[in-house]
Amino acid sequence: MTMKIKITLYLILTLIFNKGIFANPKIDSGAHIYKEVCAVCHASGVANAPKLGDHNSWKKLISEGQVIITAHGYVGVRAMPSRGGKQDLTVDQFAEALIYMVNKSGGNWVSPNKSMLDDINKEIINRKKSK
Repeated sequence: MTMKIKITLYLILTLIFNKGIFANPKIDSGAHIYKEVCAVCHASGVANAPKLGDHNSWKKLISEGQVIITAHGYVGVRAMPSRGGKQDLTVDQFAEALIYMVNKSGGNWVSPNKSMLDDINKEIINRKKSK
């Protein structure tokens, strides 16, 4: 095999198997937001925040459903400030961070589609009215 073919194959295989090509930007952004915002409380359990990876502490929350937990967390619940204290987070960004935490803690959630985002936004409105 000539050097030119070897280099070409190397480059092609590098591109094919490079994580960046197959990375899901929403999952990556959820992990990033967790690290930048959520980990402050959810890494150590500050103020009884469920710790990342603690299946028992997340079990009840996960069972309440993605729409409810996303909306209530976005508005703020118990000791948790709205949007985890980062007021410029969008609902979609907050949802991705929550999905990251849930999926690391025993759940199997997916990014919300338009219909689910509509339901989350309706629940946010209802939650704000009841506060």
